[in-house]
Parts: sequence; C-alpha cells; structure tokens
Amino acid sequence: MSDALAYLVKARPDAVGHYFQFLKECGKHLDPKTRDLISVITKVHAQTERGFRQYLNRALRDGCTPMEVLDALLMAFPALGLAKIVWAVDIILEMNLPGFSPEALHGETAWHDVIGSGELASGETKRVDCDGRALFVHRAGDDWRVYDSRCPHQTTDIPHLALEGHTLTCPKHQWAFDIRSGECTAKGNTPLRRWPSKLEQGRVMARW
Repeated sequence: MSDALAYLVKARPDAVGHYFQFLKECGKHLDPKTRDLISVITKVHAQTERGFRQYLNRALRDGCTPMEVLDALLMAFPALGLAKIVWAVDIILEMNLPGFSPEALHGETAWHDVIGSGELASGETKRVDCDGRALFVHRAGDDWRVYDSRCPHQTTDIPHLALEGHTLTCPKHQWAFDIRSGECTAKGNTPLRRWPSKLEQGRVMARW
C-alpha cells in the first residue's frame, strides 16, 4: 500500500474503507495465487512499477512459480501487448530474482564458492558478494546458513550496517529478521530466503 493510501485509510476510513472492502469481496472466491497473478497483470497494464514489484513478490511468496508468472504475462498478451510485457520483464531482470534465470527455469542450478570456513567464527555473521549475489552468511558451530541479502517484502538489498547483534532490519520498511533462523520477527511474516549450503574442503558452498 502506498503512503498516500495508508494516509487516506486513516484520515477517511468511512470512505476509503468501502474501496478495500469492494476489492476483498471481488476476490474472495479466488485462491491466493490466482488473485496475485491477476494483480500482477493489472499493475503491468497500468505500468505501475512499484505496484508491480510489490505484487510480484507477493505472488512468489504465496507459491507462484516464476514460470507461472511468465505464463500469466504471455497469456495476457492480447490485452497487454508486447511493449508492456517487455517493460515487466525488464523490471524482473533488474530485480535479479534467481528463479527467473533461464538455468533456474529449466532446473539447472549450480554450487557457488561463498567463503572459507576459517573466515567466520561461531556466532558471527558476514555479508559477502558471490558471483553477482549479495549474501548474509551465519555460522553456529558446524551449522552454516546462507541467506539472500534481499528483503522478501520488496527485494530491497539489505546492507551490512543493518545488522545489529542477531537482528537484521531492512531500512526501507523496517522488516526485521533473526539472522540465526532467517525468521521475520517484526512488521512482516516472510522469512529471508535461505540457499542450500554445504561445507566442502574448507569452503562454504551455496546453491542457486
């Protein structure tokens, strides 16, 4: 929700509340994924970038696959036209979402060398860049956790200065996460994305 809409909801709930109730009633017979994909298409049709990013992330959180998102865009071609589909794909590529790479779409993932095991003591967390991705790596004894640095809310890239103790707070909307588990502890309810990881010959490897 934009700041302006949030303001109107507080300032004139008697009027604006009816609009949101209308939207809720219109979609109550749809499953969340279908509702999300329709919202994605409407944002592409209006070419509202902020809304498109928001609803794309919501669709992915609710279980839509990248291929389903692409199918929805392509099936809406008669209404959208090629120019708006290309506009949407340009934004997807700019967001650098791993699931949308051609390799990931066809099930081809790879292991990446992230960090040496001796570079991080137990209980410590470090932000590293690896093969075009920013990551937070947390070590708890022999357990290694590798997280995507992007907030699951609107894919804001969270900087290393946002980590205080074991709490990582996104500077954009203050979603907070426990870096030890990746769980969201404030504002939202979606955890950090965790990449599969393993220790191999003294190196921490992660797969995406």
